[in-house]
Amino acid sequence: MSEKTSTVRAPQGAPNPVSPWPALWAMVIGFFMILVDTTIVSVANPAIKAALDPSTGNLDNVVWVTSSYLLAYAVPLLVTGRLGDRFGPKNIYLIGLAIFTVASLACGLSGSLEVLIIARAVQGLGAALMTPQTMAVITRTFPAERRGAAMGLWGATAGVATLVGPLAGGLLVDGFGWEWIFFVNIPVGVVAFVLAWRLVPQLETHAHRFDVVGVVLSAVGLFLIVFGLQEGEHYEWAAGIWAMIAAGVVVMAVFVWTQARTKSEPLVPLELFRDRNFAISNLAIAAVGFTVTSMALPMAFFTQLARGLTPTQSALLLVPMALLSGGLAPLAGRILDRVDPRLLLVPGLTLMVVGLVGYALLMNTEAPVLLLLIPAAIIGIANAGMWGPLATTATRNLPPRQAGAGSGIYNTTRTVGSVIGSAAIAAYMQSRLTANLPGAGDAASGDFASGGTMPPAVADGFSAAMAQAMVLPAIVIAVAAVLVIFLKRPAHLAQR
Repeated sequence: MSEKTSTVRAPQGAPNPVSPWPALWAMVIGFFMILVDTTIVSVANPAIKAALDPSTGNLDNVVWVTSSYLLAYAVPLLVTGRLGDRFGPKNIYLIGLAIFTVASLACGLSGSLEVLIIARAVQGLGAALMTPQTMAVITRTFPAERRGAAMGLWGATAGVATLVGPLAGGLLVDGFGWEWIFFVNIPVGVVAFVLAWRLVPQLETHAHRFDVVGVVLSAVGLFLIVFGLQEGEHYEWAAGIWAMIAAGVVVMAVFVWTQARTKSEPLVPLELFRDRNFAISNLAIAAVGFTVTSMALPMAFFTQLARGLTPTQSALLLVPMALLSGGLAPLAGRILDRVDPRLLLVPGLTLMVVGLVGYALLMNTEAPVLLLLIPAAIIGIANAGMWGPLATTATRNLPPRQAGAGSGIYNTTRTVGSVIGSAAIAAYMQSRLTANLPGAGDAASGDFASGGTMPPAVADGFSAAMAQAMVLPAIVIAVAAVLVIFLKRPAHLAQR
């Protein structure tokens, strides 16, 4: 397929001369790799800690393997969405994919935790270049009334990644070592690059100016908030930590103020938030990002340390979640093109709360491990009603010129939610460990390092701490379930 014949120039809502599906499938491979790389690390965290950070007793250091990736992912998203509008989503996607693949090699070759954290940050930059382009291509090549099916594929990709990531991570860690969770990205990245090069069309570009002040303010504000949350427990929540977090909030407030006053082209076009569905969907996806990221860590440590499961066995407990999510997401996408999104979102987000509460109730040393399959299945159904429907609702009314900016904002809020979730759950887990295992920090540290099953005296308190930590994401996603009630019926349905 040549660049010329695959170029999509039909007006919005008109049939495209070339089917947009091959291009979407090609880009979904790279998007799938990004999602897998996030979930695959959750399973490998205990092994990474044992190999690269065995001497410390807190969880903060190893969590930076996830947080550095998410922080480097979140900060540039506002800019990379605009880069796609300016230079073409295909070109920016391919650059990001190349960076991500090379950084994966560096991650696998890391000989220290510090080097791994830096390489993960470079991976995050590559992911930031790729992600907005996928949603921008959907927005610009699929008519509004057909985007639900396309976003259904996007949601199915997230669902399948929840299985492939932990399961592949478990198999690779058990069979070859934690390094191979990164090496496996290399052949996938090469295949994804070739397919995207051949199948993704060159779309029309739009000239944009870049808000340098906005970029600096958003980066500084996000870093101060996330670093403060991440390191708060380590520094015993000293006054300096609270000052750092407060400064971050102030900087972000200044950022919003400058965006409102910028007359040319702000980094965040605030007029997009006049669309109620775009605004609410962004808040809800931030809560989803927070929840999905924060729930993974206590589950991985509970199943592997308190219950003595291998990474592979731990990942197998997620099979119902991934199968139901991946299987139901395309169906939910097709339904979404014909119904009010609230009919999927409210039940989906509510089921997520039910599943997390179910996990919390079963995270003890007496409950049969197989019972954890039940909340996993509930969360799988919930995922089908969250990812695709929220993305479709957020982007339904975006004009083509703002597709990159809108996609960048949406993915930024999702990733910022994930970053804050990663930082908050680490701090909350550590506080729960301190409360449930007073004076047992050194003993727990030894068990983290060994990677073996904890002695009963430690395991009971540790399990209680992990169960209590699971309540945090349940509360956050419950807020999202309330927010989506206030969405508006889509225009294409209101006209019927």
